[in-house]
Amino acid sequence: MNHLLRALYGMALSLALLAAPARAEGLTVFAAASLTDALRDIASLWVQAGHAAPRLSFGSSSTLARQIEQGAPANLFASADEQWADYLARKDLLAADTRISLLGNTLVLILPAGPPRSITLAPGFDLAALLAPGRLATGDPRHVPVGIYAEQALRHLGLWEQALPRLARTEDVRAALLLVERGEAAAGIVYASDAAASKGVMVAGTFPAGSHDPVSYPFAVTRAGDTAEARDFLRFLAGPAARAAFVARGFAVR
Repeated sequence: MNHLLRALYGMALSLALLAAPARAEGLTVFAAASLTDALRDIASLWVQAGHAAPRLSFGSSSTLARQIEQGAPANLFASADEQWADYLARKDLLAADTRISLLGNTLVLILPAGPPRSITLAPGFDLAALLAPGRLATGDPRHVPVGIYAEQALRHLGLWEQALPRLARTEDVRAALLLVERGEAAAGIVYASDAAASKGVMVAGTFPAGSHDPVSYPFAVTRAGDTAEARDFLRFLAGPAARAAFVARGFAVR
């Protein structure tokens, strides 16, 4: 009889577990690679506030936008430029009333770590001499935001023709940073926040703000992933704790 009771109890427990509601899973956030460190910090704050840990997927804004277009499950999208948020908005893939541009950044020229060096980025600068015989690493200007900003700035300063033959086009800003860290590129163009995250590079110069479109980070809930929790997390990202975390990582907050 005891064996029968234990068996019945085991069956009842199994049925109860099956009937119990599953533990809520965390949100999925698709975010520009330059947001890696800041969003990991903020995700920890979100967990400390009693929420499930969000799944963070980082890459080029263009790649992530196309993945969302193809049906990849994401609750939030954070782009490093307005263009790729516009792209998804035109396809009605963002919850339009949630879009907010939270952050700004600065475009900088980096060199491998070494003795401090200061370069004034202005028309007439001999970029080819700085690079020879190496490469200039930045995101692919055809679709990666940091590369798009870089091309705008170089064209504005009359340096694009010098840069083009030496360009090392990367899949996102962190890949460009890595090439310079490793000494595989003589220089790179990245965001100030990325340079601040690395001990292997130094900032040699800052591109004039008027030489390129303002670096802007729009955040939005996706239409397919529009939940109360997703909207709560977006509000958290705009709140004081997250803003402090962004500033600590080198971003400008709006």
